[in-house]
Order: sequence, then C-alpha cells, then structure tokens
Amino acid sequence: MNIKDVFAGLQEKINSDPAKMAGIAATYQFCLSGEGGGDYNVVFSDGNGQVKESLADDANITIKMEVVDFIDLANGKLDAMSAFMTGRLKVEGDMSLAMRLQGLLG
Repeated sequence: MNIKDVFAGLQEKINSDPAKMAGIAATYQFCLSGEGGGDYNVVFSDGNGQVKESLADDANITIKMEVVDFIDLANGKLDAMSAFMTGRLKVEGDMSLAMRLQGLLG
C-alpha cells in the first residue's frame, strides 16, 4: 500500500459516512516525508470532504509524519497517541481537529 492508496481510502470513508465529520469546517494539511511522501490536504465542510495532493493556503491543522508511520496509522498498526507522545506524529494547530480525524481514520 502506498500513500495515494491511503488517501483514496480516506476519500472513500469521507464519502461513505459524512456524519463522522459533520459540523466540521476545516482544512487539514498533511506533510509526509520519506520515500513516496508528499503534501496532501483535506478540506471539510459540514461532513463533506475533498482530498487534494497539494499544500493548502490556510490550513487549520498541519500533521507531519513519515510516510511509513502515516500508512501504519491509517491501517491501525500505529496508535495515534503513542505516535504523538514519541514524536513520530507532530501536530500544529487545533488539536481538537486531530481528535475528530482519528475517529474518521479508525
């Protein structure tokens, strides 16, 4: 599985269950380093979300990780809290948005 597959799967989850992110109007920026990495953003507007491979102009939250760690996180092989506590997951911005995203990924 590569990072494009992970974000395609995320888009499917957003489309299939918009209630999980209902009430959220925010832009999530993902800066993923390492082989196969890149910059992705997800713009949410009341449950609807659009994944894009680019840098966002005005992200509400930025999540920085190594690609391999993000793939493990998305597949349930890495716990978000332990990744955050060990520095493998860095969050800049609104932490409450990070908690909402964890519910969508899980």
